[in-house]
Amino acid sequence: MHGFLSLTTEQGQVVAIGDQIETVRGDRVTSRLTFRFKDGSLDDETTVFTQRGVFRLISDHHIQRGPYFPTQIDMNIDVPKGTVITKWKDKDGKEQESTEHMKLPPDLYNGLVTPVVKNLSRDASETKVSMIVSTPKPRVVTLLMRPMGTSPFSLAGVGRKSLQYEVKIELGGIVGLIAPVVGKAPPNIYMWIEDGEVPSFLRETGPLFEGGANLIINLIGPTWPEGNR
Repeated sequence: MHGFLSLTTEQGQVVAIGDQIETVRGDRVTSRLTFRFKDGSLDDETTVFTQRGVFRLISDHHIQRGPYFPTQIDMNIDVPKGTVITKWKDKDGKEQESTEHMKLPPDLYNGLVTPVVKNLSRDASETKVSMIVSTPKPRVVTLLMRPMGTSPFSLAGVGRKSLQYEVKIELGGIVGLIAPVVGKAPPNIYMWIEDGEVPSFLRETGPLFEGGANLIINLIGPTWPEGNR
């Protein structure tokens, strides 16, 4: 599977063009989501997982670098080894690296939020999974996914309906209690899926990093120059 994506501001300005590529080798699926920004920045995430009955994450490698990102980060999760290796640059530009040995939950879904949402039971009022946030100090958080009903869209002028989902990040612990008070609770992510025999991703809104502006991920198609038809 190869999907073509755009990343735009809420005002419609295109800031990056993306590719979503999935390949299957034996019982393993490799998914790579790449956004290349107009300012030269890069958001690149490669996820390896299995899908025998349930999704099981094997590894996730997420890179964010360039002027768009206030923190340059490179995080590598190895689930069988239970390690999270994080590389980043501090405020002085000095490169730092840490290796954390963690007890990773079986429902850890870094890089797998979209396929999970596409496969949620339509009767479930909410679903909770785990994720490690991409920060210099890795932290496991809970993602709460809730259906929000249907939303209309169209293809070539023909109306259809999508399923809309809300994805809320629950920090938990003392941090979770304090964050809403100081105004640092992360914003919700919203995703639109076309239901059917093969559920399809349509759209997503949310930030790419903590404190970042809301951006919109949309599917796009090719355009052709005048006269080349």
